[in-house]
Amino acid sequence: MQEFGYKNLTPRELAEKLGRGEKPVLLDVREPWEYERARIWDSRLVPLADLPNRLGELDPEVETVVICHHGLRSAHATRFLDHAGFRNAYNLEGGIDAYSDFDDSVPRY
Repeated sequence: MQEFGYKNLTPRELAEKLGRGEKPVLLDVREPWEYERARIWDSRLVPLADLPNRLGELDPEVETVVICHHGLRSAHATRFLDHAGFRNAYNLEGGIDAYSDFDDSVPRY
């Protein structure tokens, strides 16, 4: 759904995608200390403050799921990516905190 100027993906939808072997880019926009504390396997850390300068490292054509702790920073990042031409960028609703309900390997913090 895109009622906020960006699209969302629920934690259940992401868990199902990963369970089917799909491999979207998992873009984690939290800080390094947060990433070290809890992360989804194979996610890529690009802190939100660094995103504008590192945009060239990302492919606007691939599906990208943006992750933060509770979904606020990732919503901002997803909106930014959408405005930059990333039509397949999705905000992870509720962030990694909500996703941890679907993946026991991701601790809450």
